[in-house]
Amino acid sequence: MSLTLLTDHFADIEDPRQASKVTYKLFDVLFLTLTAVISGAEDWEEIEDFGHLRLKWLKKYGDFSHGIPVHDTIARLVCRIDPQAFHQRFIQWMQATEKLSDKQVVAVDGKTLRRSYKRHDRQSTLHMISAFATKNGVVLGQRRTDEKSNEITAVPELLELLELEGAMVTLDAMSCQKQIVKTIVKKKADYCIAVKKNQKSLYQALQDAFELSESNDPGHVEQKHGRVEYRSYDVLSALELPPGIRSAWSSIKTIGRATYYRLANGKEQLQYRYYISSASLSAEEFASTVRAHWGIENRLHWVLDVSMREDNCPISRGHAADNLACFRHVALNQIRREKTIDASVNRKQKMATMSEEVLDLIVNA
Repeated sequence: MSLTLLTDHFADIEDPRQASKVTYKLFDVLFLTLTAVISGAEDWEEIEDFGHLRLKWLKKYGDFSHGIPVHDTIARLVCRIDPQAFHQRFIQWMQATEKLSDKQVVAVDGKTLRRSYKRHDRQSTLHMISAFATKNGVVLGQRRTDEKSNEITAVPELLELLELEGAMVTLDAMSCQKQIVKTIVKKKADYCIAVKKNQKSLYQALQDAFELSESNDPGHVEQKHGRVEYRSYDVLSALELPPGIRSAWSSIKTIGRATYYRLANGKEQLQYRYYISSASLSAEEFASTVRAHWGIENRLHWVLDVSMREDNCPISRGHAADNLACFRHVALNQIRREKTIDASVNRKQKMATMSEEVLDLIVNA
């Protein structure tokens, strides 16, 4: 991360405090919070503790002439920052520092922060939509769903903010909507989207098309831990769909079916999953794309919960949960960008806690 670029993109975030009452610079508080999260801090007290223990190091990057604010001051400021502006700056910063390779899979999916609800209203739990570059292993952007809405409206809003030309955008069945498809095509990207019965006519047409065809994929069998798993992937041209479906979904070029069979503890499970894509995919390319989509679960959501304990964070005051989610994404991106240390995210966090040299490497990656 270029510190200059970070400063350029975050410096113009509006400070919600009265100018006459400002003691600690906004950037200093943001930088303190970010580096504390990189080092594993999970709450306001731990962010303050990190600041006191690393004050000399922090002065290399910021002013901090008045020392470290108390945790209540940090909390009040972070919870008042406009999250939409914060996420917008994050996306702009990522566009300036990360380039997608051609046809790279960008997986888009939602995650609920399970303890982020306000104490009086369990329905207020934060749900965040993220776009994850599966090859680079970084978050490109995020957007929360409105309390009165859901992913169907939040996904196209996020896609509109991203630079996606040449990428392959993958989404789950909830996002199989004509407006979302149009947004992706307008961004000069391709899509591969799961289809379920929420699109009844399209789903039935996919089932019918594959029932009339023969599979050409011998599949792959795995046997481990007392269970047997089989996977195969088949593709057909969209010309196999009825004219009415092709007219309604005019950008589809390939339809796909993923077959999953599992035998464990004497119980069998057979499942077919159907997909549509705007790209002309071979069976191998389709299989690779479908498998890459699950990277957002394994390499983002799981890491946020296990390494950064996101689901255990009860902070909900103001915009704090929303903004801390963004801080975690920035921190995870920087940890992943640091390539000289061969270690897991969790291990790098612990090393950053112990060593200022490691923290320097991550901050300047």
